[in-house]
Amino acid sequence: MMGATFAEFNAPASWQAIDFLSDLHLDDETPRALAALAAHLRNTPADAVFILGDLFEVWVGDDARHEGAEAACAAVLTDAAAQRTIGFMAGNRDFLVGTEMLTACGIVPLTDPTVLNAFGQRLLLTHGDALCLADLDYQRFRAEVRSDEWQRNFLAQPLAERRRVARHIREQSQQHKAAQSPDEWADVDTAAALQWMHQANTPLMVHGHTHRPSSDVMALGFTRHVLSEWSFDAPGGATARADVLRWTRSGLTRVAPTPAP
Repeated sequence: MMGATFAEFNAPASWQAIDFLSDLHLDDETPRALAALAAHLRNTPADAVFILGDLFEVWVGDDARHEGAEAACAAVLTDAAAQRTIGFMAGNRDFLVGTEMLTACGIVPLTDPTVLNAFGQRLLLTHGDALCLADLDYQRFRAEVRSDEWQRNFLAQPLAERRRVARHIREQSQQHKAAQSPDEWADVDTAAALQWMHQANTPLMVHGHTHRPSSDVMALGFTRHVLSEWSFDAPGGATARADVLRWTRSGLTRVAPTPAP
């Protein structure tokens, strides 16, 4: 695997806590997840919240932010960004979130991958999908849709057509996933992750994407922390699942999303 180029983000010395979350997959069918996000962003004690991808179930262009769940989420982000730093890193579902959307909401863009310097330590942040090398079909698809040519052609289409294409891709993805057991879902490649960590000169990595929240020792002295998806709107009254990974001088700990007072 080729080496990555690592952006760096230096946290202000005054920061006492940074929250990480990912994989909310917000759309018109996830009102509870959006409400939980709004409560957390407004009430967390953290100085910053970094969203590491798949905030949205799908993002078809920044002009979509004026209607539906996209508009509601944009309002929440704008309100939160007036109180604390909100960082956003694109995931595999919302890689088309652009500077227009982020600037309008006051959000800090985060390159994937980014090294975060805080509390005298270095922490490697990534969404995680680029490291799932065993999923060859997805890696080919990822290379195609991340190309400038594909994105220009897609974004040139009317919004309604982009939504139709996105629904079709989503349906295909759901069918593919339904045909597999959770144990068959691709995970981050250990060797590739360790290569990134060595190159970034950090023993710690945080990522989402896989929906397998855990903290794993990948090799002696190298640990990854996998973020939870946020599941509040599952049919049939399924138990909600969500957590936030909080970084302080004392280390990384998992906490529940902060509720409204």
